[in-house]
Amino acid sequence: MQQTKTEAEADHTNRAPRTMVAQLVLWTLYVVLAAAVLAFLAVLLPGPLFHIRILSLGGAFRSITLGAYGGLVTTLLGVVLLPVIWVVHRGARRFIAPALVIVLGGIAWGVPYMWLKKGESVPPIHDITTDTRNPPQFLPDVVALRAAAHAANSTVYGGAKVAALQKKAYPYIRPMLFKLPASKLFTAALRTVKGMGWKLDSEHPHLGIIEASSTTFWFGFTDDIVIRIEAKTDGSRLDIRSESRIGKSDFGRNAARIMRFRAMLYRNLGLHPPAP
Repeated sequence: MQQTKTEAEADHTNRAPRTMVAQLVLWTLYVVLAAAVLAFLAVLLPGPLFHIRILSLGGAFRSITLGAYGGLVTTLLGVVLLPVIWVVHRGARRFIAPALVIVLGGIAWGVPYMWLKKGESVPPIHDITTDTRNPPQFLPDVVALRAAAHAANSTVYGGAKVAALQKKAYPYIRPMLFKLPASKLFTAALRTVKGMGWKLDSEHPHLGIIEASSTTFWFGFTDDIVIRIEAKTDGSRLDIRSESRIGKSDFGRNAARIMRFRAMLYRNLGLHPPAP
């Protein structure tokens, strides 16, 4: 039976508020999605922009901080919007946008939060060495290279305070002792440096010194490495030092680098590394 004019008008009147609510929810979702995209970009882009010198380090960190908080807010809003979308807009395709909000916002919040927790779990030092009493020294050319790059951190070792912090956090960072000639160890260490993908800055077999540098992918931070090899009566000893050019804390990066080098060096020598 056909609806009367009055019934049709009543039905239209009832639908109008529901349509307005549905449109409001949809536009809210689009705004939140746009905010999640901006938060994601605010965290993603500062690294490359700092790397190419468009953004200062302070500006980069402020952008990441804002992006992280934006990511947290949009993630929470995305979680709230999911059931609302289920009630107001049936259909699987309607869930793509809130799911995207949660993913982008979660990344924008999660990555900086992960690095924050990592920074809190390691000491605020940026210079790690296997020999804290007599650390390997960078040669003048690398010191000049750091100066030309406006390195904020000095190559002068921090002394007993830094040594104590390192020993507590990384007790397994120790000198490496081998029962083989220093010349053979030097060759293996040089091959390991190249295998690590580091930039070889200098090699001095007569001094037993190898210098290299490693640049991070995202921000382009450069850390300098110096390796010292000494002959001993019963073999040879290798010490390595890895220091960041910038930043009070290295977030554990230098210690991890030394341990990766250690593992690869032993593998190149066909030896099993001793337990940490």
